[in-house]
Amino acid sequence: LKINKMTSTTTLLPLDYYHLPFCFPDGNVVELDTQNLGQFLSGDRIQSSPYRLNMKVDMYCEQLCISNLGRGEQKGVSPNKMVRAIRKNYHNNWIVDNIPAASKVEDDTTVTTRYWQGFPVGFIASDTMKAYVHNHVNIEVQYHSVETEPDKARVVRFTIEPFSIKHDFEASADDDDDALEEGEAKPYKVADIQNPIESCNSKIGTREHTRYEMVYARGREPQPASGRVLFTYDVTWTENKQLHWASRWDVYLSMDNAIPAKVHWLSIANSLVIVIVLSAMISAILVRNLRRDFNRYNRLSTDEEKAEDMEEFGWKLVHADVFRPPSFSPLLMSVCCGTGAQLLCMSILTILFSAMGFLSPSNRGALIMAQLLLYVLMGSVAGYITSRLYKTFKGKSWQKATACVAFGFPGITFGLFVIMNIVALSQGSSDAVPPLTMFVLLFLWFGISTPLVFFGAYFGYKQEAIEFPVNTSSIPRQIPDQPWFMGLPFTLAVGGILPFGACFVELYFILASVWMDQYYYVFAFLLLVFAILVITAAEITVLFNYFQLCGENYHWWWRSFSTGGSTGIYVFLYSFVYFKQLEANSIATYVLYFGYMGLASLGLFLMTGFVGVTTCLIFNKTIFGSIKID
Repeated sequence: LKINKMTSTTTLLPLDYYHLPFCFPDGNVVELDTQNLGQFLSGDRIQSSPYRLNMKVDMYCEQLCISNLGRGEQKGVSPNKMVRAIRKNYHNNWIVDNIPAASKVEDDTTVTTRYWQGFPVGFIASDTMKAYVHNHVNIEVQYHSVETEPDKARVVRFTIEPFSIKHDFEASADDDDDALEEGEAKPYKVADIQNPIESCNSKIGTREHTRYEMVYARGREPQPASGRVLFTYDVTWTENKQLHWASRWDVYLSMDNAIPAKVHWLSIANSLVIVIVLSAMISAILVRNLRRDFNRYNRLSTDEEKAEDMEEFGWKLVHADVFRPPSFSPLLMSVCCGTGAQLLCMSILTILFSAMGFLSPSNRGALIMAQLLLYVLMGSVAGYITSRLYKTFKGKSWQKATACVAFGFPGITFGLFVIMNIVALSQGSSDAVPPLTMFVLLFLWFGISTPLVFFGAYFGYKQEAIEFPVNTSSIPRQIPDQPWFMGLPFTLAVGGILPFGACFVELYFILASVWMDQYYYVFAFLLLVFAILVITAAEITVLFNYFQLCGENYHWWWRSFSTGGSTGIYVFLYSFVYFKQLEANSIATYVLYFGYMGLASLGLFLMTGFVGVTTCLIFNKTIFGSIKID
């Protein structure tokens, strides 16, 4: 039995299991499992435990150790570590044969089994409001016999039922480890229990496992989280003929069908309705208007019309200015598009690999590793896109543009990561990353990502600049006054709400998996929703871009980027709504949550902004390429 970090949805900061005064393994030596980069980054610390399990051997009220939890709870006195952890709602996460513990909770009428978030360290009594520690666990292990080799079996399910039992005990004389010889069947004994419950009474001939009725019998009390406490455990082995080893993770990934697939299908149906309505609107407005515009612009005017000198109007008027480089910082525009392209490629590939089943949660840390490595490898895409755009904008500081894309977004991310690491260290959390992992991250950034960015940029600058169907005049045209609904606030508000509306149900489940320690494994649904998000962002941006050109405003580069990217702003605003569920109360939690949510929203802003610019560029090239210009 291995032990992972303790997690809390109240503080969001994982703790090392041995940070609290639990029992240590024999010889007080804790062995850390070999872990990959993804596990270190997600705060996993898988360590050895003092619990001894033998295959198919039941154990009854086995004693672990006596631990002093510290001073009792009193007004005006700072509570001990254990009480603080219980009040912050910390949960234990244990592992047997790589499957996490499910937690079983009983009351007078029901038995509830949960397959996520582990089991609580203790509980707060509803009447006295005091903290009580779970000092006894029933470890229930189910196994499935191997078909080809009947004498061998595999673990397929692992459940913990925690109890709080106040044992009255005296430390026994054989409290040392030397009394136990190797292979001896004698139970490990550290204390003589004065008032044993049935399962702990060795004098009874036929022993039973600890049950809810024994623990809550009359005269029994739970164990307060203070003073000297005896830790005990039961082990029950049962054969499960139905559950095969290959499908043992299914119940975790589906979270025991807590969220039926119907919810995802309804969310996708809702998103598809948005896409279909938007597509119909775009085709109706754009196709009808563009056809009329093409007919008007391409028709040979008669002598009478020439004599009347009918005034031109509409988007054709800006043909000499529409492909003018952005008025504000062409370099920043290129860098934002390059970073957006890098994030977009990383996201698509990560979701694809996950949907194919390569990145299962049973392979801990695989998802973070995949994201990190794909992001690093997509550096060449960022370099290429940045350099192509910057060359098109006739920019001269090529090295500066390439350096900005190589160090800009990764620099912001790494800076925030260092701040979060300092916060985690100050709180004694296992989220704090070891120095060696920091060096690995820096190597990935400077040793692989940065050279790839320059490599991509080299090929981008070798290419010709993007060709436009119309020439740009030397003198910029004056832009007429624009109506209020073509202003930036309105386009940001409307441009982001439709893509966000198409994906917010899936976003809720993703946030639950990140912050609430739940499992997320419906990547096929996510792939669909991601495609819908990209299409919706592209369509709404093209629509606003057409209206803007009709209003003779040719500053569309930054406007299309911000209209597409405004989904990221909505996601950040939604994170405030979601935060209410977390019952957080410490400044460290606020910094951690809003820091990472801000970073995720910035990434989404850059990604959907790049989608917006790309679609508008293709659209503008197409419409200006299909009219005759005198």
